[in-house]
Amino acid sequence: MSLAHIPSHVPNLRDYAFDWALVDVETSGLVPRQHRVLSLAVVTIGPDGEQTGEFSTLLNPGCDPGPVHVHGLTAERLQGAPTFEQIAGQVGAMLQDRVLVAHNAQFDYDFLAHEFARARMWLPVSQRLCTLALNRRVDPPTDDLRLGTLAAHYGVPQLHAHDALDDTRVLAGVLRASLREAARLDLPLPLVTCPPRQDSQFMPKPPKTPCAFRNPGRLSPGGPLTQGMKIAITGDTATSRAELVARSVAAGMNVMSSVSRHTSVLVTNDQASGSAKARRASSEGVPVIDEHTFLRLLGNVRSGTPHDQQPAGTPSTEPAPAQTAALAPPEKTAHVPTARGPEDDGRAPSPVPARKRAGGPLAGRRVLVLGGTHPNAAAARVRVVELGGGAAINLSASVTDVVLLLGGDTDRRMPRITALEIPTYDANWLDAPTAESFLPAERRQAPHVLPRGGVVDLPGEIRASRWNVTAAWGQQTTCEIDLVAFMVDDDDQVSCDENFVFYAAPESPDGTLRLLTDGPTEQTITTDLAALPSAVRRVVIAAAIDGTVTFGDIGPIQITTGPGNSAAPLAQAALDAATTERTMLLAEIYRRGQVWRFRAVGQGFDHGLDALARNYGVDVED
Repeated sequence: MSLAHIPSHVPNLRDYAFDWALVDVETSGLVPRQHRVLSLAVVTIGPDGEQTGEFSTLLNPGCDPGPVHVHGLTAERLQGAPTFEQIAGQVGAMLQDRVLVAHNAQFDYDFLAHEFARARMWLPVSQRLCTLALNRRVDPPTDDLRLGTLAAHYGVPQLHAHDALDDTRVLAGVLRASLREAARLDLPLPLVTCPPRQDSQFMPKPPKTPCAFRNPGRLSPGGPLTQGMKIAITGDTATSRAELVARSVAAGMNVMSSVSRHTSVLVTNDQASGSAKARRASSEGVPVIDEHTFLRLLGNVRSGTPHDQQPAGTPSTEPAPAQTAALAPPEKTAHVPTARGPEDDGRAPSPVPARKRAGGPLAGRRVLVLGGTHPNAAAARVRVVELGGGAAINLSASVTDVVLLLGGDTDRRMPRITALEIPTYDANWLDAPTAESFLPAERRQAPHVLPRGGVVDLPGEIRASRWNVTAAWGQQTTCEIDLVAFMVDDDDQVSCDENFVFYAAPESPDGTLRLLTDGPTEQTITTDLAALPSAVRRVVIAAAIDGTVTFGDIGPIQITTGPGNSAAPLAQAALDAATTERTMLLAEIYRRGQVWRFRAVGQGFDHGLDALARNYGVDVED
């Protein structure tokens, strides 16, 4: 197969022509900083889609090969194979000046970056393309987006799954077919710029031992310390800081690196120091004691309440969503209804039944709205959801209908929509829509379509797996959007700074929370629900804009959630009511008894990421 098979009338064909280096690795585990590459294959393809080179090898990692039942690579098979350092130069030459391609590309890229770092070499890759992210844009009619599923859909033969060379050859066929589909739909490629990742700063810090007790509140005057109290320390101390922290943790204290309104006590020998912690403690009314008093109190600490035990007299209730709204200055909420909307009457929102999908005249359809002012377009998308349909934010193979508001006929995607013969309507169609005969090919069951504030239970059989929340937005070049996540406790506070994941710290130290960059308009938060500390009650996912641009300029953000990278999404929502906001709470995954739930939030604030982080107990200035 060749890219020459792309129809000649497709515009900007050069946008799909690159020198490609297709890569697949088999590894001893899933964590790049801990595990090793066991086998590697590289296939190079020219701009015309024809193969130009091929290389594969087993590698001796010098460690346990891990899940042999998955990759079949025993220690005996790997004995005598070269080390990565021995083949790094050859691999680097194949990657040089090419776009790295892989299915779930950040996984392969991160493993290669760490292997090159161990060999004291740079990974010579400046751009990468993920075929998984590309096919999320194409949205083919498949049950999932696994490599084998896409290979079957595109007619690419697969002989030996989890064999690096065969997987790379299959990937080559999937890439060619995916590029043809992207060209047919005139989709921009989700190319990711790759900064160096082998730098020591990329290595997360060792995980902090989580405190096993609930926060009992503030230290009362003359009262004792209680296990679970949140302790902050600032300034010079007679006892070394490391020893002071160790003794506090051993006594059951939760030592924090910043001060918030939930801090139980600040320890300092100089209350007039003017440090950021001291200033925050003064503004929040947090009690302050000196080191000598603190050490004396550590000698007689009261027992606390474990996280898995409900405090006496406390009813088990649904946690209020987006509690940050109560903490942050209400700079802008008029354009974004509070996420407490479904609970304003004091009742918990009812989750969407696990197997039931909403009905309505647009059930099973994907509607793209073009043109109009931002408020009008947002209202049209809300109407689509009310009618049971899914609101698309980009053109893909799953779009069944297009609504044209004022100026929509001049959208750059209209020639493609016309060529694909997708029905178009004016705004009046949403008053009483009638679906025309155009339908997409038979495809997987549609995900739940959630309105703002909508809730869905995560199915029990997959609750123990990694769970992903992906945010995507329209192509634009005016600013950068950053996805962030907070793991918060009963007080809606992080237990340590490392429980805040963002672009500069893309992974929590224990690996339970990660930020993945899937393209310039798509990012993912992935979390291991089974491994989350018991103190974590919610994972809050937000987006922030750097600069003066607002979410009103960006337009809708689509969020999807599902188990793992390649599975079909369980739920989706389009969030776009914002106008002047610069940060937006997108979604949350939270515990409800033994059940995990997902909620689409969609609440924005005019302040920046620094203020949002402080609301959750992360002081970015300290």
